[in-house]
Amino acid sequence: MLLMSAKDIYHSAVRSALIKEGWTITHDPLTVEFEDVTLFVDLGAEQFIAAERGAEKIAVEIKSFIRESMVSEFHTAAGQFINYRLALSELEPDRILYLAVPNDAYESFFSKRFTQRSIEHNRIKLIVFNPETEEIVKWS
Repeated sequence: MLLMSAKDIYHSAVRSALIKEGWTITHDPLTVEFEDVTLFVDLGAEQFIAAERGAEKIAVEIKSFIRESMVSEFHTAAGQFINYRLALSELEPDRILYLAVPNDAYESFFSKRFTQRSIEHNRIKLIVFNPETEEIVKWS
């Protein structure tokens, strides 16, 4: 029996924000079978770019950062990101993985030097979104 974790509270906001930017949601969740481990990334999406480039594919892991300890939540998110990226690099190397975080968490916690260095060191790609307007504020 496969158990998926519950959807993040901002799941639908990120999904809507991606659709507003022209992305097609292809997987909700994106199931990744890596040998004897099954992983569930929150969303898979693609966007047609140009005839010569074809479709750009992404996977998005969504985190709310509403718990009391942002450091603990960041540890969990970074660990998931690294594991998902490993599996995707072998199974779908053309799919780019992003961590989606709300803009308030980005402005308060992700602006800290430690967090910035960790993101840089671990090559974590971010989507910063506004949960109220369901819009993407920044890709990095």
